[in-house]
Amino acid sequence: MAGIWLDALDDIARTCQEHGRSDLLQAVRLKRAHLLDPTLTVLVVGEPNQGKSQLVNAIVNAPVCPVGDGRTTVLPTVLRHAEIASATVVQTPSTTPGTPPGAERSTVERTPVPTEQIAAGVAGTTGRRPGAGPAYIEIGLPRALLGAGLVLVDMPGGESSATGASTPVAALTRADTVLLVSDSTRDLSVTELNRLLHLTRSHANVVVVQTKTDLVPDWRTVADRNRRHLADAGIPATLVPVSAALRLRAAATDDHALNAESGFPALIALLRRDLTGKPDALARAAVVLTARTVVEQLAAPLRAELTGAQSVEQSAPMTRLHAAQREVDELRRCSTRWQNTLTDEMADLLSDIEHDLRDRTRHILNTVDEAFETADPLVAWDSVAQWLERSLVEAAEANRQWLVQRCEWVARRVADSFARYGHGTLPPWPLAVTSEHGQPLPELERPNVDRFTMGQKMFTGMKGSYGGLLMFGLALTLAGLPMINPISLGAGALFGGKSIRDEGRQLLRRRQATVKSAVQRHVDDFFVRVSKDSRDAARRAQRLLRDHFAALTEELQADIIESLRSAKQAADTDAVTRERRHREIQQRMIRLAQLYEQAQQVAAARPAPLAPRT
Repeated sequence: MAGIWLDALDDIARTCQEHGRSDLLQAVRLKRAHLLDPTLTVLVVGEPNQGKSQLVNAIVNAPVCPVGDGRTTVLPTVLRHAEIASATVVQTPSTTPGTPPGAERSTVERTPVPTEQIAAGVAGTTGRRPGAGPAYIEIGLPRALLGAGLVLVDMPGGESSATGASTPVAALTRADTVLLVSDSTRDLSVTELNRLLHLTRSHANVVVVQTKTDLVPDWRTVADRNRRHLADAGIPATLVPVSAALRLRAAATDDHALNAESGFPALIALLRRDLTGKPDALARAAVVLTARTVVEQLAAPLRAELTGAQSVEQSAPMTRLHAAQREVDELRRCSTRWQNTLTDEMADLLSDIEHDLRDRTRHILNTVDEAFETADPLVAWDSVAQWLERSLVEAAEANRQWLVQRCEWVARRVADSFARYGHGTLPPWPLAVTSEHGQPLPELERPNVDRFTMGQKMFTGMKGSYGGLLMFGLALTLAGLPMINPISLGAGALFGGKSIRDEGRQLLRRRQATVKSAVQRHVDDFFVRVSKDSRDAARRAQRLLRDHFAALTEELQADIIESLRSAKQAADTDAVTRERRHREIQQRMIRLAQLYEQAQQVAAARPAPLAPRT
């Protein structure tokens, strides 16, 4: 029947090797060798002063373990069968610098101890070399129960059963059956229940031995409460109440009734059943525990990896892909943003430049109009014309200078849209403040104005004097005076002078109006030409900026598209890899589940439970 659980254990070992867990593989191999060993190792553990050593003495019916006040078990005590009683302290040599790892495991120091000094040996005061490694005491007794293959290990009070597996002492903890000792004076403590939970996960058969029933009259009530505690905690452990004192007294007096009252027959029967069932039932249960431990150890990292793999957004390739997609969207928004910025700013620029030029020419016209309100064009034309030409040239230069500055400002505004890409270069400008880039300014032609010649003055004076002479001469004839007289002549001269002055003023106003109209036409012509040049220059700047930043956008788009393509390829490759790894993990998880199910089927095939519940 051993072939069934051996096959299951070998499958567990192969699974450990497939997962690269050499530590688990070593533990499974040790478990295999231990299960093939016909001896039954019984580990006796418990808190101090619970009667462990007395229990061991009662089982073998010999005072091998020291008991009593002031006597404490320091070294683990191993009881084996021997034809002659003996005691030996087994100790691991201390590790010295330069010792190869594992070398200390191959050799141990064995120091014989006289049987009368066993108590000192258990206390660690005899046979133990100071400064050496961990130690235990091995006692041989000629007992039939031990000769049948039973090995008892009495652990020091509170000693954990999970000692490191690299020492001979740790090998003692690989037990087939664990007896946790707790006396009848109290219920099982939380510490003991937690320890039992830990023990049932690593040992196939755990028994709670409730000692000192002879000292507690209501020990049955305590036992019932402890069984409820075990059931509530979900601990599959058998509880056996015993009295080591009654057992030893019954052995001394050969009192079978007292022996039955001690409860030891049930405990001995349980140990014999475990010894008989180790190659089959106990081994099957141990295989299930081993399979559960191995499956938990192997499944935990797989489950963590599977959970982490489900978070696709956290993978580096997917992060790169999403970042590349965001860059594509951001470049699209950037392209729309800089184009709208360029269009809006250039429209505002054209409007502002035209308004600036119109305002400058209006001030020049107002100045010329004010000058020719009083000045005679025949006298002031040259100086006014020179000032006008100079003012118009200055206005054109100032307007062109402002145009260049505004174009540079617009270019920087558009370039700010590419700041996140590290591209802030501006294109070379074809603009200048001189007028050579546009049409030449129109020349101011001297307007044709009427002059007040001497003949015109004489003719105008004669017309005016004739009217005055005739009007006053006729009026004086009524008084009896002749028509031509000094008064009429004086009146004619007065009216002639007035006519000359009036005609001169009218000619001056016509000359001024003519000059103003000519200046107005000249300024309008200047405004049309300069405005046309400014608009053409602004459009050239707009096309230059558009072409420059469009080429920059295409360059960035090509780089980002290439990065997106690379990220997409990496993401696809990563998705395939993760999918393959996901399937592999699922297959391994299924294999682990099948392994545990196979172990359970092996355990289900056992004919009878390990021990009855008392």
